[in-house]
Amino acid sequence: MSYTPDDLIRTDIRAYLASHESKSLLRFITCGSVDDGKSTLIGRLLYDSKQIFEDQLSALEADSKRVGTQGQNIDFALLVDGLAAEREQGITIDVAYRFFATERRKFIVADTPGHEQYTRNMVTGASTADLAVILVDARKGVLTQTRRHSYLAHLLGVRNIVLAINKMDLVGYDRGVFDRIRLAYRAFASEIGITDFRAIPVSGLGGDNIATASTNMAWYDGPTLIEHLDTVPVDADREARGAFRLPVQWVNRPDLDFRGFAGTIAGGGVKPGDAVRIVPSGRTTTVARIVTLDGDRDAAVAGESVTLTLSDEVDCSRGDVIAAAGDPPEAADQFEATIVWMADEAMLPGRAYVFQLATQNASATLRTPKYQVNVNTLEQTAARTLELNAIGVATLSLDRPVVFEPYDKSRELGGFILIDKATNATVAAGMIRFALRRAANVHRQHLDVTRERRADLKNQKPAVLWFTGLSGAGKSTIANLVETKLARMNRHTFLLDGDNVRHGLNRDLGFTDADRVENIRRVGEVARLMTDAGLIVLTAFISPFRAERDLVRQMLSPGEFVEIHVDSTLAAAEARDVKGLYAKARAGKLANFTGIDSPYEAPEAPDLHVDTAVESAEAAADRIVAWLLDREAA
Repeated sequence: MSYTPDDLIRTDIRAYLASHESKSLLRFITCGSVDDGKSTLIGRLLYDSKQIFEDQLSALEADSKRVGTQGQNIDFALLVDGLAAEREQGITIDVAYRFFATERRKFIVADTPGHEQYTRNMVTGASTADLAVILVDARKGVLTQTRRHSYLAHLLGVRNIVLAINKMDLVGYDRGVFDRIRLAYRAFASEIGITDFRAIPVSGLGGDNIATASTNMAWYDGPTLIEHLDTVPVDADREARGAFRLPVQWVNRPDLDFRGFAGTIAGGGVKPGDAVRIVPSGRTTTVARIVTLDGDRDAAVAGESVTLTLSDEVDCSRGDVIAAAGDPPEAADQFEATIVWMADEAMLPGRAYVFQLATQNASATLRTPKYQVNVNTLEQTAARTLELNAIGVATLSLDRPVVFEPYDKSRELGGFILIDKATNATVAAGMIRFALRRAANVHRQHLDVTRERRADLKNQKPAVLWFTGLSGAGKSTIANLVETKLARMNRHTFLLDGDNVRHGLNRDLGFTDADRVENIRRVGEVARLMTDAGLIVLTAFISPFRAERDLVRQMLSPGEFVEIHVDSTLAAAEARDVKGLYAKARAGKLANFTGIDSPYEAPEAPDLHVDTAVESAEAAADRIVAWLLDREAA
């Protein structure tokens, strides 16, 4: 069935476009376990709704014979499985979006992967969906991935659920199979808060109950899938009924006479003359104009992209939120959030990640999860980290306040992602549950004696000399020599040594990657306080990860962090093994030892580089002191 144009297109194109614009839009996803037939189902939807052009149909027929999985018959999955790897393996990897329409409604459908490895792509599709079609293979019933995707869809705010029990042709269209799966799913769904769903027995391959009622399942008297999609109530105006919210994406300043604030309205509506508040600054003003590409507007609502001009010259920039003056959102820098971990590398509590919420960016650190959710039993289990596809609840701390609302109130101001600073890869999606109230009650106390005054009293510039390198490279030896030489010059110093710190401040930490991250974070905070006191701080730590060294750099004022790479080959460091640590690690008696079974990420551009193969500890110390004195004189 190739595309059949509406007769109105030929007779009155304007009337056709007007009727098309008036149709409601439903965004939905298909999800479930691998090989449940999601791509085939969408392909069949497109085919039966006559949304495939003749050239597409010809190409589909040719591709089906060449790489399809249905012999000489049409393989409908190829309509959405566009990647070469997907066609070769017969699986969905990426999220595929397709548009189609019926006489009553427009649709955007996201075909999401079933493989556990690509759960992160399912989260992407569900984040904007109004409805989820959860597919179940009639031969297999409810599986772990079925539960995971149902849990995630509900967690992400999808309230319309369709349980499509697929491949009914392979179980002889048996009503008993359908009823058993429906009841098993109902028992699970009620535990996660899904109070209602529509179960439909279908065959994506044969078209049963997709667009037309199946003659093979006369016992089913419910709607077909398309009939249900056409008529399911969607609260499209939910966001428009809320309080006005506009996250500022761009300050539009084409000339001296115009200053507008552009963005997509995330909630509510606005009219010229409305009183608004800029959050987080709290400044109030009124809306002067609503500017669009088609000219000024009398009003605008959620989902529309507009530029607002304000009556007063107030400080407002990207990341701020223009909100209803009488009902503004909150701003905070600490939250409890639900985290869906999407990276192959496990979460490292204490590591800094880039936090993105709407148009706002911040640096964020996660604490050890409060618990992890077992999607099979829904049990909340203890966890020290989150692995790939894990779902947990953790505390999130930011380096500055951001404007937010709980996710169950606003997807736009409650949903965020975390990005690895080194790779720029998205590692997690999160949903804010609530702000930690203590965050709003903890304020920095003004001190009359400033850090500059303390440094002047000591007649020096504060700095952190951060010695990093393998165990046995000579960090502590060189750092001790540098401090001795500075003390002779009446400089005020303090040496934080890795072993010494673990006897007190960090005695509760081990040597896992997560504990190493927390070790360096704490040392960085102590070093920052010491620079506030005007001291020259020396630290001798392996500090194996670049991300944590960069985190400490960001804690300090520009130019105060001096990274010194004490470089040594592994063989040379192992030969100096005065503590016998390498020998224990080689014997398997010491786990997570840097250089043996735990990585060391060498600095890419250190401020100073010490090659211990060609430079003695004494000479290196002299060079570092000379460099520091030159810095003070500059």
